[in-house]
Amino acid sequence: QVQLVESGGGQVQAGGSLRLSCAASGRRTFSSYAMGWFRQAPGKERDFVATINWSSSRTDYADSVKGRFTISRDNAKNTVYLEMNSLKPEDTAVYYCAADAGYSRLRGGAPDYWGQGTQVTVSS
Repeated sequence: QVQLVESGGGQVQAGGSLRLSCAASGRRTFSSYAMGWFRQAPGKERDFVATINWSSSRTDYADSVKGRFTISRDNAKNTVYLEMNSLKPEDTAVYYCAADAGYSRLRGGAPDYWGQGTQVTVSS
């Protein structure tokens, strides 16, 4: 079991930056989990944004965020981050942190654990 708590969301103008954080807690070691970020815009399904494996040796990004977003993790702090630059109005969504012991399952959008989400709003 793992609990995930996101922070860092907010409102920003187009072209701006935000950094999201997701703090994990639970009985199992944080480095046992692949971690990821997903987002859900109003009226749309939840979509994959980025994932990172336990050792940070592998990352994957949605095409829509490549070159603008960076996922990273600090296993000593039990935290995963999403650095978001050059934000666009279409990035507006609730951003969810996710965790799973299996990278493929996480990447496929069916992780075992989800955070509660944090709102990101980008104004034009």
